[in-house]
Amino acid sequence: MERSDFFSFLDLPRKLNIDMVRLDERYRTLSRQFHPDFFYNATSAERRLSLERSSFLNDAYRALKDPIKRIVYLLKLEGLAPKNEHEASRQVPAGLLEEVFALNEELDEVRAVRESGAPDDQWKPRLERARQPIEQKRSEHEAELQSLAAEWDALVDRNAADRGAGATGMDDARRLVLERLRDRFLERNYITNLLAGIERELNTGGRGPRSEQ
Repeated sequence: MERSDFFSFLDLPRKLNIDMVRLDERYRTLSRQFHPDFFYNATSAERRLSLERSSFLNDAYRALKDPIKRIVYLLKLEGLAPKNEHEASRQVPAGLLEEVFALNEELDEVRAVRESGAPDDQWKPRLERARQPIEQKRSEHEAELQSLAAEWDALVDRNAADRGAGATGMDDARRLVLERLRDRFLERNYITNLLAGIERELNTGGRGPRSEQ
């Protein structure tokens, strides 16, 4: 099966802000083109190829429709993907050390109050307050991801002529944007895990995982 990547398979530029209408249109068109029902009387090789293309199309659509999966896929294509989406879950990113240290101190104090038998209204508000700076960090990271996505797309547009000249290497500017994108993405995962731990504390009173420092 001839294919290079999800973007080209769906006839889309390798960008992070893509035309969702175009994505849906291409998906529907190719779905009809590759649907196994149209190959009922074809040879076994043609039917197998139809199934492979349909499967690849579905994988491509799922990856590009979701903004976060789209980032992961782009990083993978460019050779900068994290080992997995939870690569940062065991190591505090440098940019979050201060917030994580303060959060762990507050969690320890809240647990001590809770385990002393104090009513919910004496410790749950503290957890809610502890969550606020982490929520703020998440908002900042979402904004940074959007900004970096726009920066990447602008570089793609600027370098579009290079493809006609046969250029294939990644220039320093593009690589720098992708490295920053990867770092922000990993920090975003870590923040998501922190917030999930606070939510567990609030909902169950259970001892959530403590962040490594």
